[in-house]
Amino acid sequence: MAIWASTNQRDLPWRRTRDPWAVLVAEVMLQQTQVVRVIPKWEAFLRAFPAPPACGAADLAEVLDLWHGLGYPRRGRNLWLTAQRCVEHHGGRLPTRLEDLMDLPGIGPYTARAVAVFADEQHHGVVDTNIARVLARVGGHRLTPSRAQRLADELVPEGWPWLWNQALMDIGASYCRPTPTCDECPLRRSCRWWQRGRPDPDPAIGTAHSSGRQSRFEGSDRQGRGRLLAAMRVTAVARSDLAESAGWPNDPQRAQRVVEGLVCDGLVTRVGDRYHLG
Repeated sequence: MAIWASTNQRDLPWRRTRDPWAVLVAEVMLQQTQVVRVIPKWEAFLRAFPAPPACGAADLAEVLDLWHGLGYPRRGRNLWLTAQRCVEHHGGRLPTRLEDLMDLPGIGPYTARAVAVFADEQHHGVVDTNIARVLARVGGHRLTPSRAQRLADELVPEGWPWLWNQALMDIGASYCRPTPTCDECPLRRSCRWWQRGRPDPDPAIGTAHSSGRQSRFEGSDRQGRGRLLAAMRVTAVARSDLAESAGWPNDPQRAQRVVEGLVCDGLVTRVGDRYHLG
């Protein structure tokens, strides 16, 4: 597969760097956000905050302003907190040990391994949604979280962790999709699910890390949260204007509940009767 990957991998800007901070920013931004939307955001974010000290020293409002359009602003806040933790405990750099990476705010097993592999080329398997589908179908059965991770680690060829994991991601993104194009997939001849005629149930369904269908956005609390944060990017929002800003002019109680959630998440601060970003 190394030969296939060397000539077929996607050309993505974060694949041209081994800087751990740049890799981390990309991985956090890519969580449930399309690549085409992430590229300009990633480039702008790194221009503003090229290393953890610059991000950690910024106001949270500055970070969230650059994060706008990526969804889930809590992830932007966690990145800001991670930058501060790096300054306080790791000399302004990201740590290299998995245990230390996972101790940073908002960084779980996947993100920690992604940074370790794609920045430092450590010998780990990385299991995201795309890779989980590939592993399940090639093996021909559903995978628990522990089994998926163990299998991913076992399959990494010695000396090829970066290229191997990127290749599996690309195969999952381009061929082994929820609706797969098996005839074009470079792994089809070693895929047990394909060999058996792709019987139901698809082993990728229900496998660890495989994404399910997200709840409806239109009319949701997530939409209201986004509207409130967008309004606060312009100016502080008075309590009396919350419902209008959230898009629910006839439901002030809902708007109040949602903004209190933003306060609890550390994304919004209340000063008197007004709510501010950061």
